[in-house]
Amino acid sequence: MNKMTNSHILVQAFDYSEPSSLREAVSLLNDLGHQARAMAGGTDLLVQMKMERLSPTHLVSLKSIPGLREITVTKEGLLIGALTSIHSLARSELIQTYFPALTEACASFSTTQIQMMGTVGGNLCNASPASDTAPPLITYCAETHIQGPDGDRHLPLEEFFLSPGLSALDRGELLTAIFIPWPKVGTGSTFMKVSRVAADIAKVNGSVMLVRKGDRVVDCRMTFGSVAPTPLRTPKAEAQLEDKPFTQDLATSAAQSVAEAMEPIDDVRSSACYRKEIVRVLVYEALLKAWDRAASGVPDPPQPDDSRSSARRLSSSNGLFLKISASEVTQVELRVNGESRSVWVTPNDLLLNVLREQLHLTGAKYACGIGECGACTVEIDDQPALACLVLAVSARGKKITTVEGLQESNGDLHPLQQAFIDKAAAQCGYCTPGVLMTAKSLLDENPHPGEQEVREYLKGNLCRCTGYASIVRAVMSCSGVEEAHPKQG
Repeated sequence: MNKMTNSHILVQAFDYSEPSSLREAVSLLNDLGHQARAMAGGTDLLVQMKMERLSPTHLVSLKSIPGLREITVTKEGLLIGALTSIHSLARSELIQTYFPALTEACASFSTTQIQMMGTVGGNLCNASPASDTAPPLITYCAETHIQGPDGDRHLPLEEFFLSPGLSALDRGELLTAIFIPWPKVGTGSTFMKVSRVAADIAKVNGSVMLVRKGDRVVDCRMTFGSVAPTPLRTPKAEAQLEDKPFTQDLATSAAQSVAEAMEPIDDVRSSACYRKEIVRVLVYEALLKAWDRAASGVPDPPQPDDSRSSARRLSSSNGLFLKISASEVTQVELRVNGESRSVWVTPNDLLLNVLREQLHLTGAKYACGIGECGACTVEIDDQPALACLVLAVSARGKKITTVEGLQESNGDLHPLQQAFIDKAAAQCGYCTPGVLMTAKSLLDENPHPGEQEVREYLKGNLCRCTGYASIVRAVMSCSGVEEAHPKQG
């Protein structure tokens, strides 16, 4: 592995394609083979390329393929498009009602910006043992829908992971959707995660689902991440619980069985010994929580809208196939701060560099370059995004707002900007533009957030100067919460 030399740029050159249909994407990936990489949100792929761990000669963006971002109700369950964002899953009322463990997993997933940009399909196709979405989806008996040169096929998600970084996708194949069957009557489930800090990859994560009938467990599934080369089911521990009255002693015994089944390693995040011990505690608490939730049950599934056909949506096209060679300089139009701006870019030009160097909008800052600090946060189509992990060519035609665009045309500051002055929320100011852009998105989404929601939403914006209290206070003052509860913040 090469050492990362400059995280502010993409060193390697590559061709860029943007198919407008699933058929085009499959054909292109099949023709190119291992030279190409499919790109969904790009939050992991571009980081790996910056760190020179991956060097594809061709990126195939899936962003223009229609029908891959929808959550569709069917008679049998939910069909989730592979490009559905993690944030959309976390906020979906359907997911919250019927699959709460998946809601909890998505809410724990990295930072707000990564949740907005990242997709469920991308997270699964990375085939990371520490994937947050994999344990609940496997626990819910999820099935993958895969499209390839030979047509489509379905594969249980449990069989999708082969080894760290390797999935069951063959040459030219794409994950198009994930299907989850409706839960049984009396189902309760939960997801739990232990990590070093709020936005970090899991030391251990896991999901528990059980079906309760009276005082007995009649069915159970448990899956855990970051404890083996792939997400790990625990059939032996599940069998200990099934068809038995539920007690704390039974939960303790099952938790011990899970710990004994683990195959963890020592790495930079944790020791194997710690993982085995903490998973035992996690399982015990998760079983008690799932049992309590099962008492409330789940409502009857909603009725499907038969007028909406996933197959029809996937076969349609919404534009022209775009291809740019590695050496080609292309003119693209960006809508920045309400104005149309024309820029010349190559496929490996990053949006952050274009904003700063061509458009001279220097509010978004260079910092980590790999999506961990939030200093480069801008809004793309009214959602916070990390400009260091966005290809400029992929942002063409989109609405982009930088911190310079917050100020009113008459020169008045945005209320958030004024609040940061009034509440002393800006220290050296380096991180402040990114914090402002993320906070604006929060208030647009929820005009009256509580303190915990503010802290959770801003967890991806790091500040070395302050303890964050003044930042939280400033954001809450714009929501009116501080005035109602002056002791908060």
